[in-house]
Amino acid sequence: MSASVMEVLWQPDSDSLGYLPEGPVECSRGRISWVAIQHGPEDSNGSLNLLDPATGTNRSLALPGRPGFAFPTTEPDVFLVGLERRVQRVRFSDGHCRAESDEVDVGVENTIINDGIAIDEGLVFGCKDLDFAEHKAGLYFWRSRDRRLFRLRDDQLCSNGKVARRDSDGWLIWDIDSPTKTVVKYRLDPVAGTLSEPEIVLDLTGLPFFPDGMVAGRQEASVIIAFYNPEAVEAGEVHEYDLVSGDRLATWLVPGSPQVTCPLLWQSPTGPRLVVTTAAENMSVEKRSQYPRAGAMFVSDPLQG
Repeated sequence: MSASVMEVLWQPDSDSLGYLPEGPVECSRGRISWVAIQHGPEDSNGSLNLLDPATGTNRSLALPGRPGFAFPTTEPDVFLVGLERRVQRVRFSDGHCRAESDEVDVGVENTIINDGIAIDEGLVFGCKDLDFAEHKAGLYFWRSRDRRLFRLRDDQLCSNGKVARRDSDGWLIWDIDSPTKTVVKYRLDPVAGTLSEPEIVLDLTGLPFFPDGMVAGRQEASVIIAFYNPEAVEAGEVHEYDLVSGDRLATWLVPGSPQVTCPLLWQSPTGPRLVVTTAAENMSVEKRSQYPRAGAMFVSDPLQG
């Protein structure tokens, strides 16, 4: 299978914004929102960002903690952000934050909110153990109509990419807990706030890198997964998979940036394109000099089909 090579869409002008970018989401007028989870290895704060690819201009809002995800709302200038251990309503123009959920992982130490997905009834999101040592982090459903928080699982290590699709019986959720190197499927009952037992639909344990962010693919039954490779390789990788057969449908290479964190199918002015965030997280000074593109956002050629 031949691979497509991506190119730099935007490079941050500071190491802090390139340390751990994730969660790109398409907003109005072709803009892309994204989060910098933290601004450095010893930093406990991050930011919400709004990139205009047409001008290469990025606006950044410093946040009072580490964001795992951010989704635009129907209210202009307002985002729902998973910040540390609560869902927060954040106004981009002035940084005003208001808690929208109870605290997650009560009684559990050293975990914070990580990746999530928005559905009609609210948010499905997971947490991560900051030491990547114990399977103790939660997976949650936050229901928007009553701001109620449901803990769906309590055994995650680093909860990452999520895809949701509605069918006649409710919601199907595909989920990644990165260290397992698998994609599992659940059925979510948003009324009861419960989750079915997991079914492994993609076994990626034979790959030398870790699945991170994930979005719905170009076909009804496909997903696109970004892979985080901590090793010294020439390029990062992004794959599209068929969820029924398990076949790999496409591969994109991310030159000079092996730690690919999250994908986005972006409706660019020239047609749909794949955009990915990459990270310079945990790179030594020597390794960082080898990968000057680490932390950049990359884009594909226009996609077919």
